[in-house]
Amino acid sequence: MNKRFRWVIVSLIVALVLINYIDRVAIAFAAGPLMQAIGISKQQFGFISGAFSVGYLLVALLSGPLVDRFGPKKVLATAIIIWSLASALTSMVGTFAMLLIVRILLGVGEGPGFPSASHATSRWLPKHERGLVLSLIGGVGVAGSLLIAGPILSHLIAHVGWRGMFITLGCVGLAWVCVWLIVFKDSPELHFAASAEERQYISAGQVAEEKRLGGAQFDSSKLFGNLTLWMVALGFFSWGYIFWGLMYWFPTYLGETYKLNLEAVGWFSVVPWACGIVGSLIGGLVMDSVQKRTGKMRLTYVIMGCAVLLSGMCMIPVFLFHSLTIALVFISLGVGFGFVTAGFWWVGAIEAAPDQPGFAAGIVDACFGISGIVAPIIMGTIVQHTHSFQNGFLVMVFAGILGALGLIFFTRENPHRLAREAMS
Repeated sequence: MNKRFRWVIVSLIVALVLINYIDRVAIAFAAGPLMQAIGISKQQFGFISGAFSVGYLLVALLSGPLVDRFGPKKVLATAIIIWSLASALTSMVGTFAMLLIVRILLGVGEGPGFPSASHATSRWLPKHERGLVLSLIGGVGVAGSLLIAGPILSHLIAHVGWRGMFITLGCVGLAWVCVWLIVFKDSPELHFAASAEERQYISAGQVAEEKRLGGAQFDSSKLFGNLTLWMVALGFFSWGYIFWGLMYWFPTYLGETYKLNLEAVGWFSVVPWACGIVGSLIGGLVMDSVQKRTGKMRLTYVIMGCAVLLSGMCMIPVFLFHSLTIALVFISLGVGFGFVTAGFWWVGAIEAAPDQPGFAAGIVDACFGISGIVAPIIMGTIVQHTHSFQNGFLVMVFAGILGALGLIFFTRENPHRLAREAMS
């Protein structure tokens, strides 16, 4: 039997994230023809972009307990069917209201994605492998999807139109569901392809709560009073504000500010997300190294805070200077620094409650979802009223400072783990 079957599971989850984020960002590349076809303004497009995160937020907290109770296989399969249908339905919209509803539905479907991935990771991987793997899932998967999204989506629009693009994306998601239902099991103990040796290796790197096969009982008291968890959530909100603002508005910013056509926008948009892949790989390696040497999370939180701060600071030159080169270089650096944190959020969530990893991830993910509502709306409103993107980048600077302060100065070592270590 396979001694490394866990990496098949990891590959399947990374593929899910690729599909997930290509579906999210597709509307940014279809913005021009879509706004013209439906007759909506930039401010309305900002609300459309934020509507996705309304749906995402609605299920972010709910999906965590559901995943912990019923397992990621059932929850994620149902969710992906919903989001794939929503993606395909986008091709049929004809009004602002219809598009708003479909985008909310897309967010509902995509909401359980990362809580499910966090839960599956805690069950299929020993602790010392999770940093790099969660960087692959939350960093390389996300940045990689956005890196390839530009050329893929711009070419799809050119050949089958923006409506055909959304139908194609929906079909890809449904195909993934078929593979997921065949290949995945909620625990290596339930999978015939995982060898006894691999099961023992995984089990040796887990705490007792992560070895349980049954569903976890909901216990909010362990999470809502945890200041460190909320500082991680605040940091994710801050990085999310920068991330969502760039994801939804970067293509339009390039096209309108520097008069680039859609194909050029697609290729230029590759650069920041390529830096994101590099940043996420560096972050995963750094975090794994810190964990192996110290066994503590405190230094990890400081690294996260510094990365979020640098990400925000990189927007200052973009705000001050009108130059395509400066914008591309510093936005790319900002994305790279931000993605250094990519796998850290989910490790922090698992660390907070190993018996409820899905719910802990749901809290952190909900704050990320809130930033996804706020960022595109604020940017769209700024552009609508000032006819410029510059002040939008200034807001990103302040967001980075806010998240950094929380992570650097108000996080502490997890009290549950300290208690376990004191007893051992």
